Amino acid sequence: MLHRAAILLLLCLGLPLCQAAGRTGAAVTAHPIATKAAMNAFERGGNAVDATVAAALALGVVDGFNSGIGGGCFMLIRKPNGSFVAIDGRETAPLKADRDMYLRDGKAKPELSRTGALAIGVPGALAAYDLAIRQHGNIDLAEHLGQAATVAEQGFALDDAYLSRLGQVVKKLRKFPGSASIFLNAEGNAWPSGHRLKQPDLAKSYRSIARHSADWFYRGPFALKTEQWMSANGGLINRKDLASYKAKRREPVRTIYRGHEIVGFPPPSSGGVHVAQILNILEPFDLASMALDSAEFVHLVTEAMRLAFADRAHWLGDADFAAVPKGLASKKYARRLAKKIDPTKAAPVDAHSTPSNAGTNLFGKHTTHFSTADTEGWWVTCTATVNTTFGSGVVIPGTGIVMNNEMDDFSAQPGAPNVFGLIGAEANAIAPGKRPLSSMSPTIVLRDGKPIFTVGAAGGPTIITQVVLAIIQVVDFGKSPTEALGRARFHHQWKPDRLLVEKTLGQAIIDALLAKGHTVEIVNTLGAAQSIGLGQDGKAFRGSPDPRGRGAFTVRHNE
Repeated sequence: MLHRAAILLLLCLGLPLCQAAGRTGAAVTAHPIATKAAMNAFERGGNAVDATVAAALALGVVDGFNSGIGGGCFMLIRKPNGSFVAIDGRETAPLKADRDMYLRDGKAKPELSRTGALAIGVPGALAAYDLAIRQHGNIDLAEHLGQAATVAEQGFALDDAYLSRLGQVVKKLRKFPGSASIFLNAEGNAWPSGHRLKQPDLAKSYRSIARHSADWFYRGPFALKTEQWMSANGGLINRKDLASYKAKRREPVRTIYRGHEIVGFPPPSSGGVHVAQILNILEPFDLASMALDSAEFVHLVTEAMRLAFADRAHWLGDADFAAVPKGLASKKYARRLAKKIDPTKAAPVDAHSTPSNAGTNLFGKHTTHFSTADTEGWWVTCTATVNTTFGSGVVIPGTGIVMNNEMDDFSAQPGAPNVFGLIGAEANAIAPGKRPLSSMSPTIVLRDGKPIFTVGAAGGPTIITQVVLAIIQVVDFGKSPTEALGRARFHHQWKPDRLLVEKTLGQAIIDALLAKGHTVEIVNTLGAAQSIGLGQDGKAFRGSPDPRGRGAFTVRHNE
């Protein structure tokens, strides 16, 4: 099973119960070095936004096959005054892009959107981190970059998790000297276990940005090097593309599920809309009366997933280019879809459904402005990615920066699947400057107006279903986030028509699902989620790195 290479950062800062003289900070990330970077930011007087950016930059060093400033991100921030801001650092299509750029003889050629120059979207992560720090942080971006540069200079020992991912893409990396010179040995093979990987070029890039601001990346030497490399290798991105990139502030998606407010990310993320839609479809059903480990429960949730993903394929795209129907998130529409579910058998979904008010755009407004806040009460959840493992495989020579392959998230052709098997339609067609649809779903759950936990994940389209399952298990079944993330997962995305289940679900349940008419595929693991929540006393932070990975959680107390 191919997993989307996305990294989730979840950080919280400053509950009202904290001492006025100090702060309590918590961080959970996919790598211990990144978690340490977040805690160092707290120690230097930073807030949760600072800690998020510090962790993100460190992940670009130690987990660069997943994320980095050559990719993009979504960051959802809950401020101390209770307001939210969603910062969109999603990549964009180059200005010279066109909707048929991956067609050859009238058919989509997948390799073009997955490897090499044409696969690369204009990176947005750095612009998002810069915006977040300028608007909401306590520490200059330059200081965070300097800390991460030191990690790149000193290096880190490659573990089995890193080498497993590296081993999957050796052939891809060999195609690009800028990548092979860093991640492969002189013979063109993966480094051995324990090798200390140092990245001096990436360190230099970080320090150059620290000295000259993000302009070094978007308007200066990096932009020039990128344009030159693209010109020599058949790519489209030029200095104008990079100079015109802007991170955007957007309004989050909200729904109420069994008395809990669910706050998610808006398009170009499909996560916020479809997490809300799946939960709304399931709300009429008494899930709590079912056993979590039962075919009845898995079947009902699967059918809701199937219906939502059919809608995703047709309706979702960049809200600046496509009208996303308001009705997708409505309770009335969800009740109509819920009536289509047969509790006794799997029901194939031939096509998307249409909300009654499909002509009303849910996201007609795209920008909101917030004042900087640096007092206690921040909650931040961020998902970052270069898409598949090591993205496009390209490192612009001399920069150390791994470039994404997010152009594969567009619909190259109606009905043509991307690397994750997802299909799309006109709403997600390629257009100059457009952001491709994403499944990244950073989410914050509130009760009585107060945050109780955050959740998000890596794993392509399974991100949406991982988040849904975590919320259901916490809200309906009273599980802690840690317990929720440890339970067996399952996933359905409409096309292909198959139900993916983790092998830990158990053969008896799998047999019962087969009897209901599901096509079942058993996998070892589905994705990797992270969460931060409050303990039962409502005071202490509880972090939940996914037990399937190597994530780390740390809390810092200042008295």
